[in-house]
Parts: sequence; C-alpha cells; structure tokens
Amino acid sequence: MAQGSLLVFGAGYLGRAVLAGAKRRGMTVAATSRDTDRRATLEAEGVAAVDPADAEALAAAVAKASAILVTAPPEGHGCPGAKALLPALGEAGAYPDWIGYVSSTAVYGDRNGGWVFEDDALNAASLEGARRVRAEADWLDAGRGMGLTVQIFRLPAIYGPGRSVADRLRDGTARIVRKPGQVFNRIYVEDAVEGLFASMDRPRPGAAYNLTDDAPSPVEIVMEDAARRMGLPQPPEVDWTDPSVSEGMRRFYLDSKRISNARAKAELGWRPRHPTWRDGLEAILAR
Repeated sequence: MAQGSLLVFGAGYLGRAVLAGAKRRGMTVAATSRDTDRRATLEAEGVAAVDPADAEALAAAVAKASAILVTAPPEGHGCPGAKALLPALGEAGAYPDWIGYVSSTAVYGDRNGGWVFEDDALNAASLEGARRVRAEADWLDAGRGMGLTVQIFRLPAIYGPGRSVADRLRDGTARIVRKPGQVFNRIYVEDAVEGLFASMDRPRPGAAYNLTDDAPSPVEIVMEDAARRMGLPQPPEVDWTDPSVSEGMRRFYLDSKRISNARAKAELGWRPRHPTWRDGLEAILAR
C-alpha cells in the first residue's frame, strides 16, 4: 500500500513509528489523541490529529482512511478503539481496505518455555492478557458482522531507540530480574512496522500474526551481554518476587514461552531485519 491514507488510533511509541513509516511511503496520515498538547505536537509533525471523543471529526477521519491501525491498549470496559471507531465507521459508511489491531503475546499465557503458534488456544495468565483476548474477539466479531477486513497482530516486548536495554544501562535504571527458566521474544520497533505494512499489502480478513524476532532469550542473558558490549558494570540483581519489582513487571514474568513467527514469514513475505536481540542492540548503539 504505497499510497492511500492511514489513521492510527493511539499515537504511542509504536503508533508514532508507524506514522513515520507511512509518511515515508507517501501516505496521508492521521492519528487520534485525547491530549490537547499531544494533538498539537502531531499537527506540527504533519499528522492530522483527531480527538477520539469528537464523533463528527472521527467519522470524517475514518471516511478518508484506506487503512486503520489500532495500537491503544484495552481498558477495563474494552478496547477504546473499537468503542470509538466502529460507530464512526457505521456513521461514515466506510469500508477501509485494511484494519489492524495490535494485540500482545500475553494472550497465550504461560507455556513453560514451549513454542506457541497463532492457532493455539488462548490462555492469558494476566489481566492485561485477558483484556487483549476480549479486544481481539470484539474486533474479529465486528469484522465478520460489518464486512470489514480486520487482522490481529500479537507482539511481544517492543524495543528500539529510546526504549531499550541500552537506554536503561546508560541511565542506571537497569536491573537483572531473575526467574529460572523464563524465556520470551522481543521485536525491534521498525521490524514491527514493516510487518504491519507487509500485511497492508497482503490483507487477509480474520488472520492473526505473531510479529516477533527469531531468538527467544532469557532477560538476564540480554542484560549481561549488553552491559559487557557497552563496557558498563553489570546492573544489580533482584529476584522477580522481590517487593521492589513492580506488579506490572511481576505479571510480565508469569509467562515463559517461545513465539513462532513462521506464519508472518510465509504469508506476508516478512522477515525481521533484526532477527536477534544482538542485532537490535547493535542497531541502537550504531545510532
């Protein structure tokens, strides 16, 4: 989809990267934000900013969009993107070529280090994961009920410039949190962006894709090797059950699994340019 118009619901870390990628591809871009200052910043960057609470403005935005991406996380009452966008789509009578919902590999729950594929049963072990399961179902139901081309993307921890082990080591906030046997995947932000655009070029209604790297690894290996590579002292260690570990981080350590990206490679022709965390770290340090 070299041309067209993209609307991103949720201009966070990933959303902003997708907007930048869309502009490089010559697409017209728009994004939602509840925050007045954030909308002003988006406008200054050449992004049409929309208040999602403004039903008329949102309906106008979806009417122009050939592609819609939802990156906003679910809340207690469901997916804010679905609650705002689905009525707007109905109001505008709009049928975009592609709708992507960014979910999380947390929907799979703990697999004791085993491999997970898109068609495996969902068994979220955390509240966040359970909310993602519900949001996925809501979007897929809407796709079937409204004749929309909806795809689901399950992403692990996203990292990249400004949001990486290297940044935490530099500013002194890094810690090695140990949980024996725990392993997980990651995804470099630009690799996630490329996976989403690959899907825009090859839409498949109702499909779910894992966009992950090729190298699931324990977090302590990544942290220790990154510190050595950067010539920095090893960060302090803490057990994952220590009271100093936040509840959110502790929930993250509930799951141990290896995520397969074979479907995305086979169906989308996508390959992560940073297939391992070492490749991603080198890219960050090179900047």
